[in-house]
Amino acid sequence: MTTCLVTGAAGFIGSRLSHRLLDEGFAVRGVDGFTDSYDPGEKMTAAVRLVRRDGFSLVTGHLVDLPLEQHLAGVDVVFHLAARAGVRASFALESRYRHDNVASTTSLLAACRAAGVRRVVYASSSSVYGESTPPFRETQPLAPISPYGRTKLEAEQLCLDASGDELEAVALRYFTVYGPGQRPDMALRIFAEAALSDRPIRLLGDGTQSRDFTFVDDIVDATFRAAWAPAAGQALNVGGGDRVTLLEVIALLEHLTGRSVQAQVEGFAMGDVHHTGADLSRARRLLGYAPATSFADGYAREVEWLRADETLVNRRSA
Repeated sequence: MTTCLVTGAAGFIGSRLSHRLLDEGFAVRGVDGFTDSYDPGEKMTAAVRLVRRDGFSLVTGHLVDLPLEQHLAGVDVVFHLAARAGVRASFALESRYRHDNVASTTSLLAACRAAGVRRVVYASSSSVYGESTPPFRETQPLAPISPYGRTKLEAEQLCLDASGDELEAVALRYFTVYGPGQRPDMALRIFAEAALSDRPIRLLGDGTQSRDFTFVDDIVDATFRAAWAPAAGQALNVGGGDRVTLLEVIALLEHLTGRSVQAQVEGFAMGDVHHTGADLSRARRLLGYAPATSFADGYAREVEWLRADETLVNRRSA
């Protein structure tokens, strides 16, 4: 049985990827530091579901502090999803972002080389592009405008520079991932929670800014494929295939909830770009990737997840 290691295994994407690997018959070692980047309770709930499954084992701790070479023994592929996410918070916590995103990647790569790991799949971000005109192409200049984006780019470069005969590396530039289980600090979830509890939405900017939203199962599929695809040493965009404005998000949310959504308009947030959009040509060619979930269908699934979870209902009402 092939063994994979997933960092950030209790997170939004990492937990879904771990379940996918287990479903495919792989043994999975999960690593998670349960940091305060968002509610550790949500991550713990996801971890409990994984620990109950055959073939999964969990290591708790930060990548910088753990005896990683020991935990990597016999591992074929590492999926490196652990990171401190969030653009706005990174301006006040830059040293913590560098520790969690860059130092951890440095430690992991050294341990992977020592342990004989075949491939590392690194979860990068569309934030490495900065303010640019869609569609974003992997070959264009990169100019992140936030500490978060800069640390993700630096970690991506560490991975790609390490790729060679002894250790292969692939970097996937994720474009705004959403769906059931989404992080509580992300706008789509915040908007839906507000609408479901009849609270106004805090809209940063004029609403015309657009995002390439990517459903979590599509991200997981691309990440799974990257472990074996002929893409070593390369960065690949992984997006949803369409751009959606925030005004369109609000209109869809009104349709999904059957409620009028009020918006409190404020200024643009520091570090937020106006538009994102992925050129998926390379991912289609090297991964056989094709996003399968439209934004309307995917967001409906997220809204229903929030509506059905009593814990989240109580959280909204608190």
